[in-house]
Amino acid sequence: MSEIVLTTFNARYAHASFGLRYLMANLPPAPRERAKIIEFEVNQRPTDAIEKILAHDPKIVGVGVYIWNATQSAQLVAELKRVRPDVTVVIGGPEVSYEVEQQQICRDADYVITGEGDLAFAELCEALLNGKRPLMKVIHAELPVFETARQEKNSSRPYFSPPAGATGGAEINRDGSYLFPELRLPYDLYSEEDVAHRVIYVEASRGCPFKCEFCLSSLDVPVRNVPLDRFLGEMQKLLDRGVRQFKFVDRTFNLNLNIGRSILEFFLERYRPGMFLHFEMIPDRLPEALRAPIAKFPPGALQFEVGIQTFNEDVAQLISRRQDNAKVEENLRWLREHTDVHVHTDLIAGLPGEDLGSFARGFDRLVALRPQEIQVGILKRLRGTPIVRHDREWEMVYSPYPPYEVLKTKLIDFGTMQRLRRFSRYWDLVANSGNFIETTPMIWGDASPFESFMRFSDWLYERSSQRTHGIALEKLSEMVFEYLVSSLSRERRKVAEVAWRDYSRGARRDVPEFLRPYITERLDRSRGATALPKRQSRHLASMDSREGASPR
Repeated sequence: MSEIVLTTFNARYAHASFGLRYLMANLPPAPRERAKIIEFEVNQRPTDAIEKILAHDPKIVGVGVYIWNATQSAQLVAELKRVRPDVTVVIGGPEVSYEVEQQQICRDADYVITGEGDLAFAELCEALLNGKRPLMKVIHAELPVFETARQEKNSSRPYFSPPAGATGGAEINRDGSYLFPELRLPYDLYSEEDVAHRVIYVEASRGCPFKCEFCLSSLDVPVRNVPLDRFLGEMQKLLDRGVRQFKFVDRTFNLNLNIGRSILEFFLERYRPGMFLHFEMIPDRLPEALRAPIAKFPPGALQFEVGIQTFNEDVAQLISRRQDNAKVEENLRWLREHTDVHVHTDLIAGLPGEDLGSFARGFDRLVALRPQEIQVGILKRLRGTPIVRHDREWEMVYSPYPPYEVLKTKLIDFGTMQRLRRFSRYWDLVANSGNFIETTPMIWGDASPFESFMRFSDWLYERSSQRTHGIALEKLSEMVFEYLVSSLSRERRKVAEVAWRDYSRGARRDVPEFLRPYITERLDRSRGATALPKRQSRHLASMDSREGASPR
């Protein structure tokens, strides 16, 4: 039996909940011994989750609520309180930290903790287990430790000023950012199963200095860093346990150059085959201090998530986003030409003030920089973000249901927004999947990548009977082949050769039926030269066709 159950619905099994582990780590010793983490996936039924939770006969259930699990969490809380009204339900997380009074889940829960609840949840649990029930239902968690910020040199604004009411005795870095030594780090709570099968999330800092109005991180000030020695010590423990893949959740990994460089050098010195590090970086900040260690990592070791969002400077100014686009282009070119970093970039469609033509120009500009991935996201109205101030002027209309995507704007009607959604999905399936590395550029040739892929997207939507999910790879490959040959009049044999190189790049041995007429001679040569069994000869044909091809 566990007096405290911490639970949430993860997007999928591989995503271990970092937030729950922080809550568990910061419970006092006695409550922590009587607490348990139980994780579910969003495709699991809330009623089944309730059954598993109640099997532990808890007194307190803490639920982490996020945009991807808001619907499931609301059902879980409502039904749990109906089945066991004596259980105290505490909710927290980004989805319930703002607009609390508008949400049914907040009315159903006993307590709502807004903001960073690492310490506030611990204090609440200790009080409840001691028979004391706080009178305030909504608990606004103060940031764990802060004191007056230093002013940034040559700047008229406070450098990451703490919010009103922040308390504590924080240490301050030389650059004016904060440490938060009071928090216990959660890394020992990753189990052996987590290490073997799940994404290991880590963070060296919290907060963001920027004010982009579409992003919740713009509300997280100041930027605070985990003491570097302490953080690297925890990373060493994870390495010793066999962890090789680390996903940093820091919003601004490269803000503090000394810390960023130290972390990169730490992992570079300990590099072993199979190590993978994911960082989210500020796109226009990549000085030599960071470039030197980045360039030393081998292929497959580093992935940078680079949020471009928009190249339209008027739109960027409208939504309070500061970005030097010339520097962004310089940095992306350097990463592609001088490093083996896998570059994942983000663009947002539907921003206030941006029409389809502007978005198309930004997309084409980004394609020309050759990042390995371009994530086309549809604008979401996250709770608490100031993007709502543009609703009237730009006629922003959002879905009232998670994930609260924009449905139309003054400049992009609903039908066009739907086309952009399909564009985003098909771009993921084709361009971002790694299955069509050589084939994808053939869709546009020398024309506009956006306009060309939009035409392909419209065609694919009709050709696939209006499906955007559940398209098997072989079927998708055949439809791409058909489009290139029939709609764009590309030369069949050349398209077939490129399509086969792409298809076989993932060590696939069976030749799709639609390609067999075009590569029969190569297969025959493989069979005749070696007289091998059928499956082995196909493998040789696959290997032969990959000569000179780029690795995936």
